[in-house]
Amino acid sequence: GVTRLSSGRSPAWSPDGQRIAFDYQRGMTAEIYVMNADGSNQTRLTSNSIRDQGPSWSPDGSKMVFYSERNAINTFELYVMDADGSNATRITNNASFGAVSADWGP
Repeated sequence: GVTRLSSGRSPAWSPDGQRIAFDYQRGMTAEIYVMNADGSNQTRLTSNSIRDQGPSWSPDGSKMVFYSERNAINTFELYVMDADGSNATRITNNASFGAVSADWGP
């Protein structure tokens, strides 16, 4: 449970305080996970051979924004996905410099 979070990065509490999203890097890949506030029910939301990092919840907890190399290695773009990891959609096109972080506003 807590072992994964201690090795994880970018922890983000859900708006209702019930879950924590975080990324976990291993080598040159990183995935986004979510778990209950008590460390139980760890679930991987992304699964690929590149880096998905920096999750941030939408104010209503239904979506997450994160940055990823899905478009090109070493070029990070922002993506939005449903809180269960489905429907990931790229929302930036910054191939010249790339996005490195994001946060939801009110």
